[in-house]
Amino acid sequence: MPLVNAKEMMEKAREGHYAVGAFNINNLEWTKAILQTAQELKAPVMLGVSEGANKYMTGYKVVAEMVKAMIETLNITVPVALHLDHGTYEGAQKALEAGYSSVMFDGSHYDIEENIQKTKEIVALAKKKGATVEAEVGSIGGEEDGVTGRGEVADPKQCKMIADLGIDMLAAGIGNIHGQYPANWQGLDFDALEKIKATCGNMPLVLHGGTGIPEDMIKKAISLGVCKINVNTECQLYFAEATRKYIEAGKDKEKKGYDPRKLLAPGTEAIKEIVKIKMEMFGCVGKAE
Repeated sequence: MPLVNAKEMMEKAREGHYAVGAFNINNLEWTKAILQTAQELKAPVMLGVSEGANKYMTGYKVVAEMVKAMIETLNITVPVALHLDHGTYEGAQKALEAGYSSVMFDGSHYDIEENIQKTKEIVALAKKKGATVEAEVGSIGGEEDGVTGRGEVADPKQCKMIADLGIDMLAAGIGNIHGQYPANWQGLDFDALEKIKATCGNMPLVLHGGTGIPEDMIKKAISLGVCKINVNTECQLYFAEATRKYIEAGKDKEKKGYDPRKLLAPGTEAIKEIVKIKMEMFGCVGKAE
C-alpha cells in the first residue's frame, strides 16, 4: 500500500473513539520495527520524523524513499502516513516536496497573526500535494531537537482561529511535555481540553508527549477528542535499555556479536514491545482490518 495522508485515519479514530499512534523514527531499525508491529496488530500508524532525525538520516528525500520502499518490500497493507514532526515553515515545505504525506507546521512560537499566516501558506501547499497538515497552538513543554516549550495551555479562541484555516489536526498544549515527566508534574489539564474541544468541534486533536502519561489520562484525553498521540522518548528508552543489557552481558564479544545487525537486534525488538503496548492503550489495534 502506498503512503496515505492522515485525513481518513483521523476521521475513523474520532468516530471510533480511539487514537492513532504517531511513533518517531530515527533510523532503518526504528522504521522496520514500527511498520512490522503495525502490520502484525492490523493498526493504522503514523511515522513521525523530526527535522533533526531528517538531517541525521541525510535528508527528507532519503527518508521518504526508504519508508516507501520498506512498505513495498515488507508488504505492509495497513495505512501508513509519513509525517513531519514539529516542522518549521521551511522544513514543512521541503518535506512536502520530498513526498511526505503529512506535515506538522509548528508555528506556536510565533505570535498568533504570524502563526495564522504561515499556517495558511503551508495548508495551501499541502492541499496541492494531497497531504494533511497539523498545526499547534500553545507550545508543548520540554525539549525536542532544540525546540523548547514551557508547556503552555492553549487559548481555545486561538485554537479555533487556527482550526478554521483548513488544517486536518490540531496540537493544543494542555500541560503535556516532551521527554520524561518530572515527579511534580501536575497532569493534563482536562478543563482546557474540554474547552478546546467545545470550541473546535470535530477537529481531531493531537496529544504530544505521549511517553509516561498514565493510561487513565490517555483514555480520558481520547474521550475528549484526541485522535493522534505522539510517542518518541519511550521508544528511545526501551531501545537503550535493551542495548545496554546486551553489551553488559558481554554478548557483543561472543562470536560475531559486534555485528551491528546483532548489536541492534535487542533494541529493535524492544521498540516492537513498547509500540505494541502503546497501540493497545490507544485502542487502534485491529482498526485497519
